[in-house]
Amino acid sequence: MCVCESVTHRYDLLIDENNDPVHDPKPLRDYMDKWDGQAFIDKMELDKNKSILEIGVGTGRLAVRVAPLCGKFCGIDISPKTIDRAKENLSGQANVKLLCGDFLDFPFDSKFDVIYSSLTFMHIEDKQNAINKVSTLLKDSGRFVLSIDKNQSEFIDTGTRKIKIYPDNVDAITEYIKAAGLTIINQYDTECATIFVAQKG
Repeated sequence: MCVCESVTHRYDLLIDENNDPVHDPKPLRDYMDKWDGQAFIDKMELDKNKSILEIGVGTGRLAVRVAPLCGKFCGIDISPKTIDRAKENLSGQANVKLLCGDFLDFPFDSKFDVIYSSLTFMHIEDKQNAINKVSTLLKDSGRFVLSIDKNQSEFIDTGTRKIKIYPDNVDAITEYIKAAGLTIINQYDTECATIFVAQKG
């Protein structure tokens, strides 16, 4: 079994294996909706005047649904090969900007009306720092929509490789969001995730 050295390496390998959730068959797309799905997107309250940031955009699984509903869409991911695939998948959307980099270190030059993330925070060790940065990047009354996996394993094990993750804890995430100056306005569970909807100001 290969133990991946980094998140970047893992997701680059998935692209090498032609693993692209944007093109998954409907049963698999429906399965992934157990972590986010249409209800998750609806909580963003999108319209054509809003600017959106997705943390961990991947190949664009959610972005292909979100970008057509907003004015400006920005997605960031740490994997170069994943971002290249996302650019292909979102090439028909003129309002999309895709960035390759680490969210925690990236020098964003604008603020956003909505920031969202699904199945990404498990890769972030310093979750308080990440949510603090979300808060600084949100406009006043901006919204943060976060899906965290209920799985508490410390590894993702695909059978051929493992990668260390940092499981998300509902109580801890609640405190991190409050400490960042955001107000939780909604919280609910899906079969596989807990969803937080928080607002700035």
